[in-house]
Parts: sequence; structure tokens; C-alpha cells
Amino acid sequence: MPAHQRLNRPTRNPLIALALGAVLALTAAAPRAESPVTLEVGYMPILPVAQLFVLEEAGWADEAGLDLSLTRFGSGPAMVQALASGELDVMVFGIGPAMVSRSRDIPIQVLAASIQEQIGLMATGELAEAFADEPDDAAAAFELFEERTGSRPRIATFPQGSVPDTVLRHWLIEELDVGVDAVDILPMGADRVQQALLAGAVDGASTLEPILTTVRERVDGARVVATAGDMLPGQPGAVLAARESVIANEREALIRLLALHERATRQLNDQPTVVAPYVREFVGKRLIPLATVERALQSPASNYVADPAAIREGTRRMHDFQIRQGSLVKPVDLSALFNDTLYEAATDGD
Repeated sequence: MPAHQRLNRPTRNPLIALALGAVLALTAAAPRAESPVTLEVGYMPILPVAQLFVLEEAGWADEAGLDLSLTRFGSGPAMVQALASGELDVMVFGIGPAMVSRSRDIPIQVLAASIQEQIGLMATGELAEAFADEPDDAAAAFELFEERTGSRPRIATFPQGSVPDTVLRHWLIEELDVGVDAVDILPMGADRVQQALLAGAVDGASTLEPILTTVRERVDGARVVATAGDMLPGQPGAVLAARESVIANEREALIRLLALHERATRQLNDQPTVVAPYVREFVGKRLIPLATVERALQSPASNYVADPAAIREGTRRMHDFQIRQGSLVKPVDLSALFNDTLYEAATDGD
């Protein structure tokens, strides 16, 4: 007799009936597993947002009841456009685009940091040689390059308003006092920056990992000639942000996400080779050798942090510079941009 018929068949034994009733009552009272919370997440395939790659590929998000629907973008400004169109719940992108979004009245808040001081100026070919001849004077290296080639250095970076672009401009204007006209700035997406460097189509780039390590490995003489500490000390990098409506409606889900973000940050710092395979699934369209990803995760540009308080002062400095340059349409209330309460709840007791 089929099982469902046996369960539905009346029994004449009162003890069996009582036991069966108890089992059915317990089954009915047992809580049902909650459905996963779906979050639309925008990201760029770059190492500064590696926490997302670790927590997703390691299966932690599924275990925490989070269904992360991931959308890949080529730049932070492209993500700002998606936000303005009403797309995305959560964003892992640069603090620059986060401020641009807020200045355009897009209601987002920064919930966690991801990295800081992750930018480097990569030089190749004759620009690298000029810096080798003028190792302590970047302004002189630019002049020497122009004397030798008859043209200004072509520097690739991400679109204006992005962190790499802002850091480059800050360096040229505030640190070197040569202005942006000392070089030709060529804005492009992350993939194109690497392609341009590898093809010799540009002389250098203000960029980040894994591009820095990849180019250094594949282009003879390529080297990092300035770090973020030189270009914008304390430079804030990528962040994890969310729409205010999502913060209000899915607070507990975001707290779980931030707890995983903190966990991934610790593992990136303590065990980079363990998590490198997870990161490789997302960066470079999986074409980057694992050894390259491992080296990139351990480079001086991979300074992973999670506490949003760690980047507040650097954000203020970047904000004030962007206001002076006109890349922000209006000042941003940084106290409203940052929301530390969810991070604090996620790390309470750590």
C-alpha cells in the first residue's frame, strides 16, 4: 500500500492514532525554511571589490540565505547611470562614484569600506625610462619624456569621477603642481586600460590590481612609479553601498551581507592564496593565471579594510578636491553618505 494511503487510512488502535496525531502536530508546527533574500548587486571585475568574489564563490552567501544577482560593469560611472535608472540594490564600487551618486540625489549610503590606497601609476616604455632617470622627481620625468618624444605622456585611466581618475588628477594638481595639462588623460574602462598598456597604445596608466601585476609580468620594463600614498595619501578606495530603500526594507539581510564582507576581508588579508581561486573566477574573464592573482592579492596596492570609519578622513579630502575640480555637481553631506550602524551590528562582539 502506498505511504500516502497508509497515512490517510483510519486506524482502530487508539495508541497508534495518538502517536500519529502527535507526529502530524509536530510536523505542522515546525518552522518552514525562509526563502532567500534576493539582492541585485552591481560590481566591477577588479581586485578592490574581491570580498564579493570570495563570499559568493565560497558559498557563504547561499549559507546566509542571500541570493545575490550579480551584474558586471566596466566602470563606476556606468554603475551610477544604472542607479539613476532605478537599477541595483547593492553596489561595490569606488567611493568617487558613490559621492557622485549622492550629489545627484540618488539615495544611497556607504555601509562598509573595501580597500584603501589601491591605486598605482604604471609606466611603460619611454615613460618608465624617464622615471628611471628621474626617480625622485615625477614632474622632471614628465618633462624629460616630452623632450625625448616631442609629445606629452598618454595616461590611461577610468572615466572622470572614478577613483583612479581622481587620484591621478589630485597628484598632478595638488602634489606635483604641474596640472593636468602635463599629460594627456585618456578615460576608458578597466579592460581597455589593461589592453592599452599591453599593446603599447599608452605610456602609462593610473590603475589598480590585477592590472598592475599583469602588466608588470608581461611588459618588459613596466613598473609602478607612484603609489596612492604618493598621489593622494590615505586615499579611500572601493566601498559597499546600498539604496536607502533597501536598507529600510532588508536591513537584516544587509547585516548578514556585511558580516560576510568582514569575514572575507580578514581572509583576503590573512590567507590570500587560499581565496585566490575564488577571486580568479571573476577577474580577467578567468584568463589570468592563478599565480598572477595570488601575487596581485599580496601586492602593496591590496590593502583590504571593511570598517567604514577607516576611510572617512580620506573621503573628506577626496570630496573637497572633487568639489574644487567640479566633478561633483554639488557638495555631499558625508555624514549622510556614511551609515555605520549596519556594520556595527554585523561586527558586534568581534
